[in-house]
Amino acid sequence: MKNPILNAHNKEEYPPMHTAEHILNQTMVRMFGCPRSRNAHIERKKSKCDYQLAACPSEEQVQELERRVNEVIRRALDVSYEYMSRAEVPPEVDLVKLPDDASDTLRLVRIGDYDLCACVGTHVKNTAEIGTFKIISHDYNAETRTWRMRFKLV
Repeated sequence: MKNPILNAHNKEEYPPMHTAEHILNQTMVRMFGCPRSRNAHIERKKSKCDYQLAACPSEEQVQELERRVNEVIRRALDVSYEYMSRAEVPPEVDLVKLPDDASDTLRLVRIGDYDLCACVGTHVKNTAEIGTFKIISHDYNAETRTWRMRFKLV
């Protein structure tokens, strides 16, 4: 697609952290069967993501999550972009977070054979540029069934 017209992006992410968020989201989907994070705050020094879960993950599950994310990062997967209309987007791509005024043309971000999602943010070219993913804390709100986890890259 030549010169696609996309929505403007109102923030400048730190590419390694933002790309790690994509890998984290896909790992959460695979491990827990939950949707991608609906609320995220991604910064250079540390970031946080909220997930809707029926129960708080065990410490063993948290350690396994960290291990799996790092395993994907170490695979040195290429990050690439594809442009397509909403009608062409594969059904496995979650479009729930798209703003109401999103353009018909979407940019899909592909991380090797591991993840594919719509995103206008900035990313590394290869996961080898990310560093090591480290979960620094987490808590669970039983009333809202929300698990919040905080992480950094080292």
